[in-house]
Amino acid sequence: MSSDTPKKIAILGGGPIGLEAALYARFLGFEVTVFEQGKIANNVASWGHVKMFSPFAMNSSPLGVAAVSAQDTQYSAPSANDLLTGDEFRERYLLPLGESDLLVDHVQTQTRVLSLGRQDFLKEEAVGQPNRSAVPFRLLTVDSDGSESYHHADVVIDCSGTWNQPRQLGPSGIPAMGERSTAAEIEYRIPNFQQQESLYGNRHTLLVGSGYSAATTLTGLSELVTRYPETRVTWVTRDETARPLTTISEDPLVERSKLTETANQLAQDANFVRHLPGSSAKALQKTATGNWKIEIEGSHEQLLECDQVIANVGFKPNMEMLSELQIHQCYASEGPMKLAAMLLSSSATDCLQQPKTQAETLMTTEVDFYLLGSKSYGRNSQFLLASGLTQIRELFTVIAGRDELNLYDTIQPSS
Repeated sequence: MSSDTPKKIAILGGGPIGLEAALYARFLGFEVTVFEQGKIANNVASWGHVKMFSPFAMNSSPLGVAAVSAQDTQYSAPSANDLLTGDEFRERYLLPLGESDLLVDHVQTQTRVLSLGRQDFLKEEAVGQPNRSAVPFRLLTVDSDGSESYHHADVVIDCSGTWNQPRQLGPSGIPAMGERSTAAEIEYRIPNFQQQESLYGNRHTLLVGSGYSAATTLTGLSELVTRYPETRVTWVTRDETARPLTTISEDPLVERSKLTETANQLAQDANFVRHLPGSSAKALQKTATGNWKIEIEGSHEQLLECDQVIANVGFKPNMEMLSELQIHQCYASEGPMKLAAMLLSSSATDCLQQPKTQAETLMTTEVDFYLLGSKSYGRNSQFLLASGLTQIRELFTVIAGRDELNLYDTIQPSS
């Protein structure tokens, strides 16, 4: 549904996609407020030690580089092919972007959106009726002091991501027995091994998961072996294959290809890794001495003891704050239905080969409410920042009511 300026747009999340969406809207003259529950790009900071396998050109927009360059004539953007760590990406691009003239007064940090709904309607009212979309959204927020406030917006774009809601490590996607009570002691993300050597060096770690995060974790643990030769890993993966990661033929992302090959080779290194394919962690117990007792089920049923547990099992969307909206979700991925249907129709296993987002697939059953970024993919782990930039471009053809609009083509960064 097109919205003429100066209608108000609320953007949830001050990460890469939230900032890029806000910038696009500001260039078009919309009134924008970004609500970020932490600091700018807070989630990126939490994986700042991890090197990205996609180049800077795929993770930034010409619009963003132009905005930062206009703000600081001495700014030197990363090169298009640079592979940055999360910290480098945040410090060299995202923070300057958030502090640029177009955004600096439009980002409310330390402000969490608790819930949102329609001004005059409950969730079950005015289903599919034009009078529902004729009234603004009402958002309830809380700041770092605990003060709550109401805000109103004509358009809401949820870019809050999935980082804060990891999935469970147990079989069937549900928690392992004992996981709920010990979750605070389980690492669900990629550890910073340089800062946590004492936790993992010369220790036995249970690693659960078979994606690129698990592969990155495994390679990080392997780098400790030269200094801590007793470091070892039990790697539990659901698939029966001896090579946990699928090799992509002629992968254009060289670092991804290297990571895949390295992880698959490490899975065969019996001196460092015990790989248990076709298995799941059924139960966990923390002992009085601080060790773990783990019950494994599946092809390699056994009891084992370890010192640490890392569960790189992915993330899922938190839809709680959207519970008063009329959103048709996919029953499999939990993503918005139109986009989910498009993604499910694709047989591509490479995130670079996913079908390109079209404006129509971003429409939800709650008019003027949109999901962008990783949250829009639900449980589908194949989201790339480049996909989010495409979503932004397509979405604003709708919001601005201009089918051919493409600021990324018309505005180029300063030389």
